[in-house]
Amino acid sequence: MLSATLKDIREALPSAERAAFTEAVENAGAEDLLELLATWAERTRPDLIADKEAAFRRIAEGDFTGTVSEDEVAVLFNPGGRR
Repeated sequence: MLSATLKDIREALPSAERAAFTEAVENAGAEDLLELLATWAERTRPDLIADKEAAFRRIAEGDFTGTVSEDEVAVLFNPGGRR
C-alpha cells in the first residue's frame, strides 16, 4: 500500500529527500498536486517501481499476459453496452 497522507509520504521518504518533497508540494499548482503526490508516494515503495518497470519491459517484449485490452475495459466499466 502506498502512503496516503502528506505526513505519511514525508515520513516514508529517506531523510535526504524530505526537504525536496516539501518544496515540491508547497510550490505545486492545485491542478498538479494529485500527480505530484502519486509520484512521491511511489518513491516510498521501490519494490512497486521495480514491479512496474518489469511489467513495462515484459509488454515491450510482446508479452501481454495479465493485461486488459481497451475493448475489455469498455465492457468491464460498461457491462450493459450503453455509451
